Amino acid sequence: MPDWTFLTNHAHVLLCIARDPGIRIRDVAARVEITERAAQRILADLTAAGYLTATREGRRNHYRINPALPLRHPLERDHQIGEILAVFHPAQPPAPAGTSDQAAVSA
Repeated sequence: MPDWTFLTNHAHVLLCIARDPGIRIRDVAARVEITERAAQRILADLTAAGYLTATREGRRNHYRINPALPLRHPLERDHQIGEILAVFHPAQPPAPAGTSDQAAVSA
């Protein structure tokens, strides 16, 4: 594993939730390679800041991301968290290499 990455653990947790809004904390921790306690702390941070809301559904939480909130660092405040999520988790997968946009739309 590398000594550092470009994204923080907070970003990694958000990406996990974007991919699976019903994910368990245990699974978030395993995918991000942090402890369950660290995952809980990050989820609490993101919820307190308004980036996430959690709704209880049976025995699990279902998370919802607020993509309109700005990034927190002064250098990035003119961008929204949804822009980052769109890069790593696009709503529509990109067209395969070598195909035109029209072919991708009609597929």
